[in-house]
Amino acid sequence: MADETLRDVIARHGLQARKSLGQHFLLDLNLTARIAALAGDLSGRHVVEVGPGPGGLTRALLRGPATGVTAVEVDPRAIAAIEELAASHPGRLAVIAADALALDLATLCPAPRQIVANLPYNVGTPLLVGWLRQAAQWERLTLMFQLEVAERICAAPDTGAYGRLSVLAQWCCSADVLMHVPPGAFTPPPQVTSAVIGLVPHAVQPEPGLFASMERLTAAAFGQRRKMLRGSLRGLGGEALLVRAGIEPSRRAETLSVAEFDRLARLL
Repeated sequence: MADETLRDVIARHGLQARKSLGQHFLLDLNLTARIAALAGDLSGRHVVEVGPGPGGLTRALLRGPATGVTAVEVDPRAIAAIEELAASHPGRLAVIAADALALDLATLCPAPRQIVANLPYNVGTPLLVGWLRQAAQWERLTLMFQLEVAERICAAPDTGAYGRLSVLAQWCCSADVLMHVPPGAFTPPPQVTSAVIGLVPHAVQPEPGLFASMERLTAAAFGQRRKMLRGSLRGLGGEALLVRAGIEPSRRAETLSVAEFDRLARLL
């Protein structure tokens, strides 16, 4: 059984999931195949996977038509397991032993490139923000998060989930929840449901300086989300900035559209 094979890999490498690394492994190869399929036709594409663990999703990607897969892993136990898999797929699977937070993933493989990953829970958000800064380098990102985080990324204005991550993600990409994954699909089961989201970068991306301005703007606006914007944005120009952008100073951050945040960021 495929599931037993992955369990054998875990046993042989002492690869029990570690909470400190945010690890929850997917061992059902039917499920990992469904997740890989959500990335679309990978023919001619180079795929980067972050946090492959014992390699369930990696196997699914290698069974598809991708030109190559680059797996980035920080856990030495998992690195050994994935290197075994690489040996049986010469030229198609590269293993990078490193912390993905410290890497520019776009330098690891040529375009067209995608990221497909079941992200470690404890670093998913900072990884995503880093990739949004270079969204122009990616054709698509198919990523697993905790459901709460996935809903925040894809949330509409004037909803409880809408916040800084929603604005940053939707400013750079179209964002959709593609699949819910129940806790029981993982080993060990997390306490929450997870979700796979699809992010497709827009054709035109903000310059680095503008992205930095948007980061400052959204941090201030949502850092005090109960305040009117005239107060929460006081350090960035407050009421004068809002008037210049044609935005009523008494509004709150969660009521602004992504386009309105864009107008503000361009005035900073």
